[in-house]
Amino acid sequence: MVRYIRTTGLALIATMVAGCSATAASTPTGLPGRADHAAGGAPQTTSAAPGTPEPSTSAPETSGTPAASATAGPSDVEAVLAKMSVEEKVGQLFMPVLYGPAANTVSGENRARLGVSTAAEAVAKYRPGGVILFPWAGNVKDVRQVVALTNGLQKASPKIPLLIGADQENGRVSRLAPLVTEIPGASVIGSTGDPSLARKAAKVTGTELRALGINLDFAPVADVNINPRNPVIGPRAYGSDPRKVAPMVAAAVSGFHDAGVASTAKHFPGHGDTGVDSHTGLPVIQHSLSQWERLDAPPFAAAIGKNIDAIMSAHVVMPKLDPSGDPATLSKPILTGLLRKKLGFDGVVSTDALDMAGVRKKYGDAQVPVRAIQAGADLLLMPPDYPTAYRAVLEAVKSGKISTARLDQSVRRLLKLKAARGLLVKAPVADPGEAERVLRSAAHRKVAQLINSRAR
Repeated sequence: MVRYIRTTGLALIATMVAGCSATAASTPTGLPGRADHAAGGAPQTTSAAPGTPEPSTSAPETSGTPAASATAGPSDVEAVLAKMSVEEKVGQLFMPVLYGPAANTVSGENRARLGVSTAAEAVAKYRPGGVILFPWAGNVKDVRQVVALTNGLQKASPKIPLLIGADQENGRVSRLAPLVTEIPGASVIGSTGDPSLARKAAKVTGTELRALGINLDFAPVADVNINPRNPVIGPRAYGSDPRKVAPMVAAAVSGFHDAGVASTAKHFPGHGDTGVDSHTGLPVIQHSLSQWERLDAPPFAAAIGKNIDAIMSAHVVMPKLDPSGDPATLSKPILTGLLRKKLGFDGVVSTDALDMAGVRKKYGDAQVPVRAIQAGADLLLMPPDYPTAYRAVLEAVKSGKISTARLDQSVRRLLKLKAARGLLVKAPVADPGEAERVLRSAAHRKVAQLINSRAR
């Protein structure tokens, strides 16, 4: 029995994951936009689907900091939660972009958007749960600069350490290039047919991110690229066959965890059969429930089976799964019904970037974050108007539109993620010298060479 399949209606997913074969196809199309895509309750009791290939652990040792061990338990999470004010709890729900190469750099963008001069002042004012880094925000210049930035951001959040995230999928979406090892993208890894290479690649990437002070990657892509004309996924996916994509995703999750970094499977319930880019429009996918179970769900089920830390929602409409016309990011039938109840996921649900057109077409920037939380999201990524979004969620809590219990549920999940990655009480301090030694090391470049040599 597959423990994460909660209903007989998803028996087909178990069959698909259990029957995953060792090869994967690629369908290279499209380029992602800048903002993508990037991601309480009882502990997860999930396990991998029977028959899912277990990635090899015989990979050569990679350089870097060993995986973090969880030093805090449920009682520690509850103790932290009990001491938080409502304002601090609401703050934990957000992961904004902050501008500048250092935590104390004065930036006109921070002043215009947030009413403060520096990233450190923004952290102190809004107390976000995390921050996401981008080159276009001035966050990524060189290794020592990124280390100083992440250390400075953590210093600005002494009470609860930050999730510091990056969109480092490798391939087309590589926000930390050229600092990090140039690992091939998912479609190339998928073409090798060897899930152990997906694990090795993720371990290299996770090790390098951790050395920089980044503790959450918005990867792997768990979409199955069914539509060869897909303008936004394409080579970012491991392939076009769910039986081949699922073991690759499971292996990548294990690789990130080997490195002690949190990972995010995206974009739920599946962005692979779209002909519209959700950065600029609102895709509609006409998959029935049975088609979704067969085509889209297996990689997400496989990720859950490996205790994925977070799952990112997609700004896509699936009218046969939710007839309301709302994108999945704002859909309770999809985020709570399918992801929470059917697939049994109780980790962090992250929205995709809230500055994308796909989620802003129907509702205003104040309504969107409130509706996302009501739908089942926990982490609100990149709101286009952060002060407005924060005030809207805070007011929704104070008015009862979002219950205190619902707020605590999301904050508890975020704190549990931090506890699992050694971030609940005190953040690790990144070492610039160690980072320079780890990034683009000979051992890591050999992994990239190995993948390229086996690509088809």
